[in-house]
Amino acid sequence: MAGQSSRRSKVAVLLGGPSAEREVSLSTGQACAAALRDMGYQVVEVDAGPDLCAVLQDISPDAVLNCLHGRWGEDGCVQGILEWLGIPYSHSGVLASALAMDKQRSKDVFRTEGLPVVDSVICPKADVMAGHVMAPPYVIKPNNEGSSVGVYLVHEGSNGPPKLDDQMPDHVMVEAYADGRELTTTVMGDRALGVTDIITDGWYDYDAKYKPGGSRHEIPANVPEEISDLCLNYALRAHRALGCRGVSRTDFRWDESKGAAGLILLETNTQPGMTATSLTPEQAQAVGMSFGELCAWMVEDASCNR
Repeated sequence: MAGQSSRRSKVAVLLGGPSAEREVSLSTGQACAAALRDMGYQVVEVDAGPDLCAVLQDISPDAVLNCLHGRWGEDGCVQGILEWLGIPYSHSGVLASALAMDKQRSKDVFRTEGLPVVDSVICPKADVMAGHVMAPPYVIKPNNEGSSVGVYLVHEGSNGPPKLDDQMPDHVMVEAYADGRELTTTVMGDRALGVTDIITDGWYDYDAKYKPGGSRHEIPANVPEEISDLCLNYALRAHRALGCRGVSRTDFRWDESKGAAGLILLETNTQPGMTATSLTPEQAQAVGMSFGELCAWMVEDASCNR
């Protein structure tokens, strides 16, 4: 076991939770917990539920590594609980978490910062199923979910919109489709780590993100230096504009036929996945940081200042 000289020896890893992304969170949390144990930390895994306050008060950890995904765990709610308890926690604070989870409001922040985003509207689910609310191609998705949960792509020439799943919320986001290559950049503190090109046979959906072989990641991405520099610049500016801290990951689409004008910022994820197929650990490894070192850095960076 690697010895870890740490001011925080006891860590609660939050995982699971009630959201639609529970399974991803379990994978992330279990991987991080194992890595932290190898780094010498005392780790308690906590499947976050309604009794979270009492459980954490009983454990009394030095810090929390928040490996929850989706609503409640990633949208500022759990962050508020941890602030109230006064326990330092990883990733972004209440406001940044809430802003990033709300895709439409985060786009408003990005536009104010001068970052390139596509047009989108929030519409009643019934209206979206009744007819095209914008010219295809476009994407329909919940305004506050991640991991490509509940995403529909309406192709150009489609006769009409799809019938949406009953579990989709009453209001959904309809967003102009940005064509091109899928690129992503992780920010760690004040540093943008690199650019990954995500290569799939089709849509970068839930299976492509999390199933082995669902996608291939090329890092560093084989793109012009200008595009790589813009990804790094945009990701860092997005991180700062939302008020993020710790680790975040910003996703892009790049239409190479349009050069720099074809680079579009899709969204910023304040708690990116840390599974075996995840992008952030790969980018950290590419700059010389092991998975265990990345997890330890997030623990030591934990805060409850905002």
